Amino acid sequence: MPYEPPTHTVERSLRATSGARTVAGVDEVGRGAWAGPVTVCAAVTGLRRPPEGLTDSKLISPKRRAELAPVLEKWVTAYGLGHASPLEIDDLGMTAALRLAAVRALESLPVRPDAVILDGKHDYLGPPWNVRTVIKGDQSCIAVAAASVIAKVRRDTMMAELGADTGQYTDFAFGANAGYPSPVHRAALEVRGPTPHHRLSWAYLDALPQWQHLKKVRFSAEAAALESGGQLGFDF
Repeated sequence: MPYEPPTHTVERSLRATSGARTVAGVDEVGRGAWAGPVTVCAAVTGLRRPPEGLTDSKLISPKRRAELAPVLEKWVTAYGLGHASPLEIDDLGMTAALRLAAVRALESLPVRPDAVILDGKHDYLGPPWNVRTVIKGDQSCIAVAAASVIAKVRRDTMMAELGADTGQYTDFAFGANAGYPSPVHRAALEVRGPTPHHRLSWAYLDALPQWQHLKKVRFSAEAAALESGGQLGFDF
C-alpha cells in the first residue's frame, strides 16, 4: 500500500504562526522493549527536499533503513540523540524517561530550537519547550520522519553490539529483536533471567516466577506523581 510522503506543512505553520526559525522534529524508539534504552532523536531539516523514500522508519525495510540513515545524517541541518537507560526507566517511569532522553537530544543540538514537532498526541516534554504534537508525525512531517529513521538505526545498532565482542548475550538475539519480546528473547529470559540491560520494573517478570525476586517496584514520590497524571502526562 503506497503512503503519502511527508511534507514541511507543520513546520511552515509553526514558522508562520509563532515566528519559529529553527524547528526540530522529535521521535523515539525503544519504548515498548524489554531491554535496552529508550532513544530519542531530534532532527532539524530546514525546508529542503528530503532524500527519496523518507517516511516513518516502521514502514521501511531494515536494509533500506540502514542505507538511508547515514544519508539522512549528512542531509539534515543538525541532529541530536538522547538515551535513557533501563535503570533510569525503572527509577523514573517511562514518561519521565522519555522526557529525559528527549531533553538530552534537544540540548545536544548546536542551536536550541524555537519549536518542536513531537510525534504522537501526548506532550511528554512540556515547558519550557514550545511543542506541537502531531499524531503519526513520523509519516507526515519530514523532520520527524528523519528523526525516526536515525533513532531506529542507531538504537538497533547499539542493541546488536551488546556483548558482541564476548558473545555474552548471544542467546538473547538482541541483534534480531532489539530488546523487544520475541520467542528467542523469552526463551533466554526463562533460562538465564534478565541481564543488566533489562528493565526490571516491567510486567514481563510476573510471568517468570523464578526471577520475580529481581523485579523493581517503583519509585520516588516525584516519579509517582508524574506517572499518575502530573504535568508530563501519562504513560502510553
